[in-house]
Amino acid sequence: MRDIKETVYNLNMGIFRRLLTFIAVFSLSAFAWSSVSAQAPGPEYFPQTGHSVQGDFLKFYQAATDPTTLYGYPITEELKAKDGKRVQYFQRARFEYRPELPEGQRVTLTDIGRQLYIPANQLIIYSPFACRLYSETNYAVCFAFLEFFDKNGGVAQFGYPISPFEYHDGVIVQYFEKARMEWQPSKPEGQRVIITDLGRMYFDKQGEDPGALGPMATDNAPVVTSIQVRAFVWKAVTLANDQQLVFIITQDQRSEIVDGAVCTANIRWPDQKTETETSKTNSNGVAIISLNVVGQPYGNLVYIDITCSYGGQSGTSSTSFRIWY
Repeated sequence: MRDIKETVYNLNMGIFRRLLTFIAVFSLSAFAWSSVSAQAPGPEYFPQTGHSVQGDFLKFYQAATDPTTLYGYPITEELKAKDGKRVQYFQRARFEYRPELPEGQRVTLTDIGRQLYIPANQLIIYSPFACRLYSETNYAVCFAFLEFFDKNGGVAQFGYPISPFEYHDGVIVQYFEKARMEWQPSKPEGQRVIITDLGRMYFDKQGEDPGALGPMATDNAPVVTSIQVRAFVWKAVTLANDQQLVFIITQDQRSEIVDGAVCTANIRWPDQKTETETSKTNSNGVAIISLNVVGQPYGNLVYIDITCSYGGQSGTSSTSFRIWY
């Protein structure tokens, strides 16, 4: 009887030891897996600008439904900014890391719209059927801007509006706490509202080290990987017989000037005629095209589509102006 009890005891102890071993191995494996799964993602390299995004900043970037539309590409690596914050600059935004906030909420957007806002000529347009007024700032978001605002995250993404419609360099814009929207009437339906590239402007305003804009040292990162083009007219409104200037600004993926880019402007006049003019950017990255406005019908828009090329890369932009009496 004693032999039977000892046999049963030894059998149970063997099972118990094997169970403890299994639990220990499983626990270590689970811990290792949880450690790996908890690691921050990245880095992800963006050849368009020669920079990478990783960790919590990459999580935040990828969480957006259309990050390239909202933020653009990174123009620096993660860095300690002049204001002491851990940040990363993008074409249209600046990410900040806030360690004091709860997990999953530690990356926020800098209020670069508010920091860079300078009032200009205002367009006071309001319709109770096509606008939404925000009492927090006493400004409304209207029409296509409101549609874009709602589609892309609303207040959480852009903050509250801090201006009405305004004319800046011949373009209709509206400032929000964290961004600026632009109206581009010559673009296709549904693509006429864009986000302004305020990231580099804020980088310069903060007095950050220009060396941070340089691309990472990689074998597959060419010096110039993309051309950014912006255009605006001298006069938002001209007479039927008048002079007009078109200013074209070119920058590379780091928002540095491009000297010697060839820019072609295709002008579509209200009388159905078209015209093509070409100019080359100077040492400031600026090309200027002069137009003669002759006998155009009143009240119509003149559309200008621009393509600039340099080193096998090209970029496009557009602008417009109105013929008046």
